[in-house]
Amino acid sequence: MAANTVRHTGSDSRRPAVLPAQAKADAIRPLVPWMRWLLYTAAVLVLLAGFQLFVFTGRTGTFFAWTIANPLAAVFLGGGYWASVLIEALAGRQAVWANARIAVPAVFVFSVLTLAASLMHLGQFHLGSHFAAGTRIVTWAWIAIYVLVPLLMLIVFTVQARTPGADPPQSAPLPVCLLAMLAVQAIILLGFGVALFAVPGQAAPLWPWKLTPLLAQATGAWVISLGVAASHSLLERDARRLRPASLGYTLLALLQVIALVRYPHQFEWGSASGIIYLVFLGTMLLTGTVGLASSVRRATQSSARN
Repeated sequence: MAANTVRHTGSDSRRPAVLPAQAKADAIRPLVPWMRWLLYTAAVLVLLAGFQLFVFTGRTGTFFAWTIANPLAAVFLGGGYWASVLIEALAGRQAVWANARIAVPAVFVFSVLTLAASLMHLGQFHLGSHFAAGTRIVTWAWIAIYVLVPLLMLIVFTVQARTPGADPPQSAPLPVCLLAMLAVQAIILLGFGVALFAVPGQAAPLWPWKLTPLLAQATGAWVISLGVAASHSLLERDARRLRPASLGYTLLALLQVIALVRYPHQFEWGSASGIIYLVFLGTMLLTGTVGLASSVRRATQSSARN
């Protein structure tokens, strides 16, 4: 008893003693440095991949791990990579784990699925001696990255999960209409993404531009990871925690619009799949901007009160 006695004087005499263990348990769980640097590293890698596909679209035979003949398919993937730059970099800047973790499950799922698709179609990759040395280096780097990133994420996530602390209270609840849109998007994205990845030959004709089996699975990896992010958003239900994803979601929709403007002849405008795709892009843009507006509005209100 004597060892746990804390003396107080003056106005502090009635303040309850806070033991070190209790203070530690009540602390907010931070984003650990290893997770921060992993997110920053991933942001740099996807930035480079975006350049390979969104800028050097017609030269994937030289600057990418495999040749993509359909330029619209290439810029779709490149737009996904560039949108991920924003998500991962902004997540890495957060001080609190709860405000950064929206990026982690989606990135992990995408990395694992992309590795699986790569290994299943390894014969299409630029690994033979008839390819230029620089092209082979790019290809081996692609494979190495997708082997290492999921492993590192598992290790770092274990460290992050064991870090003491709790989540801060939710400060910016999502509007009901936004939750409903996210739920619908999650169902569509996960359902169609799984179809593209599991049965690419049967699902590819339902996409609004031509896909090879490898492209169908690569596209499916992106679609599934977006579905994971939408499902995760429903669990978080807080605009502040979703700010990196809201910005990335908005950028992704804008980049896909740019892709359609660049290669309109590759898109099946009059098809049912084309119409559905355009409507879905509109809902993505709306979801991202509403989520971002909710986060900014809440931050403004908090600043005004302080």
